[in-house]
Amino acid sequence: MKHTLLFTMLAGTALAFTIAAAPVHADDASKNKQTVMYPNATRAEPKLDLTDPKEQKALNEGLDAVNSGDKAKAQQILQPIVDSSKSKYAQAIALQGLANVTYNAGDVKGAIPLLQRAIDDGVMPNDTYYQLMFELAQLYAADSQFQASLDTIAKWRAEGKLETADSYGLAGMDYYRLEKYPEAIAAIQKAKSLTDKPKDSWNQVLMASYAESGKGGDASKMAVDEYEKNPTDSSMLHNASAILLQQQDYANAIKVLEEGRSNGALKDEADWVNLVKAYLLQAQNGGDTKTGSTKALAAFDDGVAKGAIKPSAANYKLAGDAASIGDDDAKAISYYQKGAPLATDGELDVALGRMYFQDQKFSDARKYLTQGISKGVQHKGRAYMMLAESDRQLKDKPGAMAAMKQAAQDPETADKAQEWLNKAAAGK
Repeated sequence: MKHTLLFTMLAGTALAFTIAAAPVHADDASKNKQTVMYPNATRAEPKLDLTDPKEQKALNEGLDAVNSGDKAKAQQILQPIVDSSKSKYAQAIALQGLANVTYNAGDVKGAIPLLQRAIDDGVMPNDTYYQLMFELAQLYAADSQFQASLDTIAKWRAEGKLETADSYGLAGMDYYRLEKYPEAIAAIQKAKSLTDKPKDSWNQVLMASYAESGKGGDASKMAVDEYEKNPTDSSMLHNASAILLQQQDYANAIKVLEEGRSNGALKDEADWVNLVKAYLLQAQNGGDTKTGSTKALAAFDDGVAKGAIKPSAANYKLAGDAASIGDDDAKAISYYQKGAPLATDGELDVALGRMYFQDQKFSDARKYLTQGISKGVQHKGRAYMMLAESDRQLKDKPGAMAAMKQAAQDPETADKAQEWLNKAAAGK
């Protein structure tokens, strides 16, 4: 199952899908052999059947409308060609144009059958035929039909007798989405071997596939290597830190993010927040809690001052938690108080109640615990137990009993709450 961090990183990766309308010229059948893209294709070149100069002119006008983004004009010209032309070639190229405008309008699913019909007509020159087949594979990928994309790539490669970096890059993405990580790794490595200009998206897929297949060390090394080639690139900074955080390599994640803070590459709010989280996680996993808390809060306050970290319940809770592990109760309370009015639930109110409870300010603890419970919290039983103890400290026995009875209804705290109630009933 994909880790959320990596899945988020890859979710916005754009497919390089472009439909280049095939030119329609009378001399298509007599192309210069040196310009042929698929010289070893198994498919025999068909004889073109477009002979009407008026139809050829109309087709070119329709394709010009496609290229200029005039959807209405393109449809007005091309649809009649699809519906009534006696030329299979003209119909196929018109279908390609309609697939283009449909795709550009955001209807990926609707573009697929149009492009498939264009290919199935079977009358286009090999270069156009195989170009459209590869574009169909891209459309399948864009529509999350990853196996169909892979099947189409395999057909394209077997019949067209051509291997390209882009085809292996696309296959690598498909394999990743199908959670076939070894195959994804092999495909991306092949893609990179065929070009000296690998795409960033390929490296993202490769890093993610390493991580998902248990090769975290390889993922981390690759992430850092890619980042170090251009340490001022914010996207490289994000990728490297995301991989390092997923691999729980907090020290190197902090190193990369701090370098980005120094050189200006640290720009996105998510990366600023990750820097705070990295310090917090390092402190919680064997690090010095005081030092980790101090550095986390320094990064948080710097991000807020620079406008990079925006006011939100989640961000203030993170800062409050960082202050809490450093035993700075006053700061924790301050951050939680700022975040509570922004929250849609009672988690920050309960966090405030916990801080006041620890400081033995039981009246304040009761206030915020009650407030938080009323708004809704995930661990309601724990909140009720703390409320019961606050009431007990305030000599409010009926209140304590009522709160503990509520805790006894939560499976998470039922046993402990019932034990408390039993002792209270026995007068112990």
